[in-house]
Amino acid sequence: MSSIDQSGTYTLGDRAVKRLGYGAMQLAGPGVFGPPKDPEAAIAVLRAAIESGVDHIDTSDFYGPHVTNQLIREALSPYPEDLVLVTKIGAKRGSDGSWLPAFEPEAVAEAVEDNRRNLGRDILDVVNLRIMFDVHKPAEGSIEAPLTALAELQQKGLVRHIGLSNVTAAQIAEGRKICSIACVQNQYNLAHRDDDALIDSLAEDGIAYVPFFPLGGFTPLQSSVLSSVAERLGATPMQVALAWLLRRAPNILLIPGTSSLAHLRENLAASELVLPDAAIGELDGIAAGAF
Repeated sequence: MSSIDQSGTYTLGDRAVKRLGYGAMQLAGPGVFGPPKDPEAAIAVLRAAIESGVDHIDTSDFYGPHVTNQLIREALSPYPEDLVLVTKIGAKRGSDGSWLPAFEPEAVAEAVEDNRRNLGRDILDVVNLRIMFDVHKPAEGSIEAPLTALAELQQKGLVRHIGLSNVTAAQIAEGRKICSIACVQNQYNLAHRDDDALIDSLAEDGIAYVPFFPLGGFTPLQSSVLSSVAERLGATPMQVALAWLLRRAPNILLIPGTSSLAHLRENLAASELVLPDAAIGELDGIAAGAF
């Protein structure tokens, strides 16, 4: 399996992690709900990620729910000393698999306990508070109450570092008045670039930016430009999309997810892909409307 050392490192909390990590969301069943069809295959992917050098994994107890955290614990516990587990709270799942807001203070405390129990961790490395004023995108509103509740759990020693997810620049500014923010996790990729200015601002302050859906999420990226660049470089379109993100800003940490060993290897090999300046220019010209 390809080395990911060429992706470089960036600070996440108090640790320097490789910029190419792994997202566990796709290990749950269809729609990120229920168990996977083949739990042993999911465990094999997790172990292969670690064997390849991945040192940070993104997860949440509302994936499944509980499924991905329990798989991670079964596959990797006792955990490698250098592994950073980043989990997320702020939502819950309905009985029909729907995504529901759950970021009032009581729900924050309950979610932290669920993650600690199912991951088998006394202290959670990083907890991202996902803000759900709008389920699908950032929307303005005060985050003081849930973030204060999470910061209190940090002060009790249950959480090492705190991040924010699905947030606006104003909410990040509000959050930084309450506690130190280790990372921001928003949707961002070649086709969805609303956070361009935010990424650069966070880089100036040394805060990691972790794009979710780096390959388009439930609707994979498709573009004639992307395909053309990939063909010329002898790479896959998804490898090019990941390599572009690594080139985009030094504070970007990637967490592409997959339940396939072959796709895992493909994703990790993106760290070795060098994009010529001409290719960067073409890719920079891609906008959401071009897909």
